[in-house]
Amino acid sequence: MLAEIITIGDEILIGQIIDSNSAWMGQQLNKAGIRVKQITSVSDDKQHILSALADAAIRADIILITGGLGPTKDDITKSTLAEYFGVGMIESQPALENVERIFAKYNRPLLNINRLQAQVPSNCEVVENKNGTAPGMWFNAGGKIYVSMPGVPFEMMYMMEEQVIPKLKASFKLPYIIHKTTLTVGEGESFLAERIADIEDALPAHIKLAYLPKLGQVRLRLSGSGDDENILAAEIAEYAAKIVERVGAFVVATDDVPLEKAIMDYMAARGLTLSVAESCTGGYISHLFTQHAGSSKVFLGGAVSYSNQIKEDALGVQHATLEQYGAVSEETVTEMVEGALRNFKSDFAIAVTGIAGPDGGTPDKPVGTVWIAAACGTKTVKKKFTFGNKRQQNIERSATSALFMLNTLLKDVEK
Repeated sequence: MLAEIITIGDEILIGQIIDSNSAWMGQQLNKAGIRVKQITSVSDDKQHILSALADAAIRADIILITGGLGPTKDDITKSTLAEYFGVGMIESQPALENVERIFAKYNRPLLNINRLQAQVPSNCEVVENKNGTAPGMWFNAGGKIYVSMPGVPFEMMYMMEEQVIPKLKASFKLPYIIHKTTLTVGEGESFLAERIADIEDALPAHIKLAYLPKLGQVRLRLSGSGDDENILAAEIAEYAAKIVERVGAFVVATDDVPLEKAIMDYMAARGLTLSVAESCTGGYISHLFTQHAGSSKVFLGGAVSYSNQIKEDALGVQHATLEQYGAVSEETVTEMVEGALRNFKSDFAIAVTGIAGPDGGTPDKPVGTVWIAAACGTKTVKKKFTFGNKRQQNIERSATSALFMLNTLLKDVEK
């Protein structure tokens, strides 16, 4: 069963908003056993929308549409759908009652423009919007299912979870789709592919392997579909175990979680704490941890020691060290990480100092030069990296490398 997602709105095409709806919808459909064939974004233009609907009907069995259902003149989705199906508009009594209820709740006058929210194409089944005034619409036409929903994310999400997905499951016999992701760090995509080539070649036709690279990380995702959930899960688990055994040195997690979350969970389970000493990453590593609920069990805090003075005052880096070796050096990063351990009283610490760019480099320390250290009470490891000349990429690569070094240290200490 194939689906296509169509998002409507000029604001998406000009980059004013990011289309997070499609990513979320794709996840929910996949969990239900429905594959997304294509995602299309179109402007608030009638002909553009009509063409997108016609093209989607050729490719997919289910067409999900978001956006363009508001009360203003630029919201033309409903009238365009009516034209597409060759029907007129009617007033839906349930939709009108919903609009009236919402306006009464907030003691607001019901304007005629708001009453028009209850106008829908005559061939649709109204999908109740429990969180807004724009009704969803379900169409069954030409052997295809079309569902139009609001573009407001929380309205669409509740509608999908509570009504659309259950109705799709009831309408079709859907297969099981299972994904299993292994997170690796420190080895490139092509090298990983070479290491596991024979395992990949042995995969049955209903199981596929995808490589998902991201600045120093590669996710290896096994995806399979079948009618028996237990058999499929066992098959995928078997091949995932073979991959982990083959590339074990680079494996950080066997679940689809961010790198920092995998490390945080590992440390939390063992009652370990972490502090950081950041220079060129400017607090980015701290952000990675603290964006996750429960981070306070592991992450104590640290210092964003951008200036040399803060390195000295907050971390105890010696002035002579900075004078002799410079801020971007093995000696400085060692004193930074050991200062974090000492001053913040954590079990483990990581430190980063470097030249993020695009300026500030020298012939012997070009832009992209980064020193990283990880330490615990019994061991300190440090390494020099030479990245590129893109500032944001250097920051992200530095963070990923620091986390990988921390992960390696954690595993070494546990042995």
